[in-house]
Amino acid sequence: MPLLENGRPVEDTWRYAVEGEALGAGDVIVPLDRLSEGLGRSEGKLGVSLPNSEPVAVLKESLPKLSVVVVNFPIFRDGRAFTQARALREHLHFKGEIRAAGHILPDQYEFLIRCGVNTVEISGNADLAPWEKAQSQFKVAMQPSPVLDEAPTGFGLRRFLTTP
Repeated sequence: MPLLENGRPVEDTWRYAVEGEALGAGDVIVPLDRLSEGLGRSEGKLGVSLPNSEPVAVLKESLPKLSVVVVNFPIFRDGRAFTQARALREHLHFKGEIRAAGHILPDQYEFLIRCGVNTVEISGNADLAPWEKAQSQFKVAMQPSPVLDEAPTGFGLRRFLTTP
């Protein structure tokens, strides 16, 4: 599955843990119910896949040991993962990678970035052009993003967006 960062494909060095198999060496993303097992290993980095039904507070004690948190979109209409990403950045001050996975539309890409998401998993046969365009499509935001370093410009709360 391709991984996008700043609208461009990047190499994904992470692998997802397989149910019923040992975690092994290397960088691995575990489901939330196997997080304690992952915290006990010493080889490789650790990530967790957070169901969108769980509050981010369940990760509070583990966050210093995590390199990536995957927020999940089971359907594109379910926006709870946006809230999770923002809470990870704004309230829990997570500095690692936040990855969005699941059913995500290119139209949602700019909003993911504004919530603190670094990378997005897209389906293997997806056309990358709409994703690249989506990142630069919006030039003005009406609400400030507390997770981005935005300076006020223009009238009211408008922010002129810059592309990384």
